[in-house]
Amino acid sequence: MQNGVMKAWLESSHLAGANATYVEDLYELYLSDPDLVDEEWRHVFSDLPVVNETAVEQPHSRVRDYFRRLAKETTHLSATVSDPDVDAKQVKVLQLINAYRFRGHQNANLDPLGLWQRERVPDLDPEFHNLTADDFNETFNVGSFAIGQETMKLSELYDALKKTYCGSIGAEYMHITDTEEKRWIQQRLESVVGQGAFTKDEKLTFLDELTAAEGLERYLGAKFPGAKRFSLEGGDAMIPMVKELIRYAGTNGAREVVVGMAHRGRLNMLVNVLGKKPQDLFDEFAGKHDDTWGTGDVKYHQGFSADFATPGGDVHLVLAFNPSHLEIVNPVVVGSVRARQDRLGDSDGSQVLPITIHGDSAVAGQGVVAETFNMSQSRGYRVGGTVRIVVNNQIGFTTSNPNDTRSTQYCTDIAKMVQAPIFHVNADDPEAVAFVTRIALDYRNAFKRDVVIDLVCYRRHGHNEADEPNATQPLMYQKIKKHPTPRKIYADNLTDNDTIELETATSLINEYRDALDRGECVVKEWRPMKLHSVDWEPYLGHDWTAEWPHAIEVSRLKELANRLCQFPESHKLQSRVQKLYNDRQAMANGEKAFDWGMAENLAYASIVDEGKRIRITGQDSGRGTFFHRHAVLHNQGDASTYIPLANIHDKQGPFQVFDSVLSEEAVLAFEYGYATAEPSGLTVWEAQFGDFANGAQVVIDQFISSGEQKWGRMCGLTMLLPHGYEGQGPEHSSARLERYLQLCAEQNMQVVIPSTPAQVYHMIRRQVFRPMRRPLVVMSPKSLLRHPLCTSTLDELASGNFQPAIGEIDELDPKQVKRVVLCSGKVYFDLLEQRRKNEQTDVAIVRIEQLYPFPKEDVEAALADYQHVTDFVWCQEEPQNQGAWYSSQHNFRSALPAGAQLEYAGRPASASPAVGYMSVHLKQQKALIESALTTD
Repeated sequence: MQNGVMKAWLESSHLAGANATYVEDLYELYLSDPDLVDEEWRHVFSDLPVVNETAVEQPHSRVRDYFRRLAKETTHLSATVSDPDVDAKQVKVLQLINAYRFRGHQNANLDPLGLWQRERVPDLDPEFHNLTADDFNETFNVGSFAIGQETMKLSELYDALKKTYCGSIGAEYMHITDTEEKRWIQQRLESVVGQGAFTKDEKLTFLDELTAAEGLERYLGAKFPGAKRFSLEGGDAMIPMVKELIRYAGTNGAREVVVGMAHRGRLNMLVNVLGKKPQDLFDEFAGKHDDTWGTGDVKYHQGFSADFATPGGDVHLVLAFNPSHLEIVNPVVVGSVRARQDRLGDSDGSQVLPITIHGDSAVAGQGVVAETFNMSQSRGYRVGGTVRIVVNNQIGFTTSNPNDTRSTQYCTDIAKMVQAPIFHVNADDPEAVAFVTRIALDYRNAFKRDVVIDLVCYRRHGHNEADEPNATQPLMYQKIKKHPTPRKIYADNLTDNDTIELETATSLINEYRDALDRGECVVKEWRPMKLHSVDWEPYLGHDWTAEWPHAIEVSRLKELANRLCQFPESHKLQSRVQKLYNDRQAMANGEKAFDWGMAENLAYASIVDEGKRIRITGQDSGRGTFFHRHAVLHNQGDASTYIPLANIHDKQGPFQVFDSVLSEEAVLAFEYGYATAEPSGLTVWEAQFGDFANGAQVVIDQFISSGEQKWGRMCGLTMLLPHGYEGQGPEHSSARLERYLQLCAEQNMQVVIPSTPAQVYHMIRRQVFRPMRRPLVVMSPKSLLRHPLCTSTLDELASGNFQPAIGEIDELDPKQVKRVVLCSGKVYFDLLEQRRKNEQTDVAIVRIEQLYPFPKEDVEAALADYQHVTDFVWCQEEPQNQGAWYSSQHNFRSALPAGAQLEYAGRPASASPAVGYMSVHLKQQKALIESALTTD
């Protein structure tokens, strides 16, 4: 409430005069933070009448009348303010405390170079609060300031506030609305006035780790001058920070830690944290490589796994493989962590810790960061909080002014969207770094939420070691050239304080260099791996032809189909859903043929029946965008939900389906990460419309299609991409089949267009039970979900198998066939219906259900009866420059009889995937069908 309003409704009260000013200030303090006022006053203010903010006069009179009545009925308030001058000062002292909690970080000593031009914060000056020099010797109540005493001299309080909030740590947490979380942080910071306490051995450890961080970079710079290494120099404190996080996490019960980062500092992380042998790294710099797998990747994209000894036991470490595409690795890491937690039954995230390491420009500039923050507390994606470290070199890539890279004061302001606390820390103060590291992890473990550490540092060289940073950053790099390294600053500090001898600091340098010369592991905590995150052994060495158990007894399949249709009698379904389940019961009873939705759900049931895990996510995955899946049943009476697939029987595998946040990039990256850490089950991401996957193209390009070739990382992720031309316009027709086919090479993934319920049933089961793990991209249907011709029998599900190609199904005389039309997907049914309507017998239609890896033998078998035909047509709905034509026509031709010609029937080339007018769509569709079926 405004000060003028407060004065107006106190004028006639017993609390008028000087007391009115006091209450006004006290109420203002209460509005900023209720904990800053006494409990008695909190009760008074919380009982104020509820005010309608759109009204003007009446609410003011109600509050004024309330205080008048309060003054008449009580005497304790007048006693509380019996000395208004003293009490007014007391309020100002509490306001000063509040100012430091809110804005102390703006005057903190965060920049190692001292270049930050920070505006003066008047709120932090006692004079701003009318506190004079005379008041500094007075004793005041410190309210909730968690220093362990109720009263302090103002001079002592002022000194404590500056040490707590304006030293090497700048804490931002007052944007958090949860009072318990704010109190927790205040207790941790204020009780020790922002200063961590460390033993001599701990300090020596920090120096040793800074020595290693600096020593590796200098060694590489001398041994491989000019080679790109994206050095950590200037941000050396990241190494002791991450190691302290791992040690502390292990002490607190963590058993696995997964780390994601961009390329800067990665080589240092690999050698000095995960224990990669320096000699292996040197061989990579020298151009030596292992020819046993794939195309490989540059050294600063590589990942690594190891075990790390902590006081609480060994912790399994994973540094994720990832490309340079800035922040895209973060949701991959979080997805991998969720899979590990699910496997361990770690529901609160206490056993598996995600750490993501960001760049200052990237964390503010890349939208996937906001997407990942947004996912952090959602049901399908929470992992108990992520510790996020920003290596803030203050200039990002090449820009010379933070105003060019963001519109906020700090690069970490993006974290406030989820009310994450942010701890800014000067990277030249390793003890402050270790202190906030412990606070950050304790916060994450206590509240299961994300927390951010902004490691304010600098970059000693250019973006890479070949760059000349003085060209664009003259003042900064003149300062950097003269600035001592973090190791030297800390070593000098320890020797000046007589913590260590100078000889000790020197010996650490020599010992580390000798260790590098030997080329063996330099991490004392490294241990041989015993804690394997998952067992990939059953999936090694298998190819596409690997046999898998595809047959199921009809009786068992019927039993599963019946269980799919069961739900509590009290669970009232919406009428259309009830009809759908009535139909499914009829299918289970053998009274109706199986449609797409029932066959798909039955595939899932057969998988969990054998103890396998299923995870399906997407923006409408519970229901299905096109109202076909209905795996989650919503009670129309109380909105409760029931999932038949999660209730097949007591010993089944877990079935989870989540409607995702409205994201493609972060969600798909998350599911990729999940699938790389959980090979034995089925992980599915379903696009709302296949077109929308283009928002996640970086995930498809840099992980899904190439991760195995670059890093040897197998992944069995399944992507369901609704695709088909039904006249819905440019953005709701095509899943961009051509993009996936363009990415296909070296047997890297599968691209499938199933056309029957039996095909989707077998395709899904094959992805789980075949002992091979590669991504599966499915052009899934829309109109076929309820097409009268698109059905399958129970026998086709029970005893059939996936058919990469399907030959002619009508009883045509092969000798009468003059033309063979090859096609995939929905267009098959358009061709079939029109041919039957035309009563044609001279055109055969063959479906190619799997476009990659191209099933040449299966296609040849489907064409065996047509060796006399020379007129072949590829028919597709997509424009000529899209779809399968350009990417796959060489495969089609390879399966044709000798001397045969292959022509194209489809829409003309187009810049847009589809037209936006139904009339034009229908005209085009009719034309392409006629073109395919018309023989000369």
